[in-house]
Amino acid sequence: MNLNRFKIAKASEIERLRGQPMPLPLDTPRTRFLAPRSVGGRVRVIAEYKRASPSRGVISEQYTPEVIADIYTRGGASAISVLTEETYFNGHLDFLRRVAARTALPLLRKDFIFDEAQIRATAATPASALLLIVALTPDVAHLRGLRVLAESFGMTAVVEVFDERELDIARAAGSSVIQVNNRNLETLAVDASVTRRLVSRRLVGERWIAASGYESRAQLDALDGYDAALVGTALMASADPEATLRALTR
Repeated sequence: MNLNRFKIAKASEIERLRGQPMPLPLDTPRTRFLAPRSVGGRVRVIAEYKRASPSRGVISEQYTPEVIADIYTRGGASAISVLTEETYFNGHLDFLRRVAARTALPLLRKDFIFDEAQIRATAATPASALLLIVALTPDVAHLRGLRVLAESFGMTAVVEVFDERELDIARAAGSSVIQVNNRNLETLAVDASVTRRLVSRRLVGERWIAASGYESRAQLDALDGYDAALVGTALMASADPEATLRALTR
């Protein structure tokens, strides 16, 4: 199972975090993550810093966190997603600090987070939000505990779902910021019908993000009911990521 290998890859990190004093949480206000889409407004872009992935291998290692922060800020991103997973995505937790040093945009920590120690470690960074994946934390009580802990540190918990059952779990855990991933994390296959199907179940007061497979403004304009789309590979694999992002954000 693909998800199981990700949990195994995080085991040593979690053991290390549990065995050392937790760093103090950030003592400055965090930038608000993803305000609701305005009436008539366009779907915004959360631009992702992703050096590698299990489905693509190495995507690009030529951009430092500082350079990509400048590129994404100039290109019109509304937020930056930072991959911090080390084994499969060539990321690092410190990338959050390095990106934040160059931009005022809100940052989303994207990783395989399923333990309280990971939440507390994230709270010591400038992250405005972190990702929780229902497929990794399918127990409602566990997911709710992680969400509440993240929010206690002023961070937004973005909860990722892939189907109707996972959406029900996310809501039962009190989640209101929903990321719908077109990518099945078990097979890594992308199915764009997932976002189209699930959005019919959106409730008033929720904020929704579409993820995986987005490359053009036309695709984003077709995302009725979504506040933002997360775009990673299309930017990182581009010969000119700033121009590619500008074409998406206009």
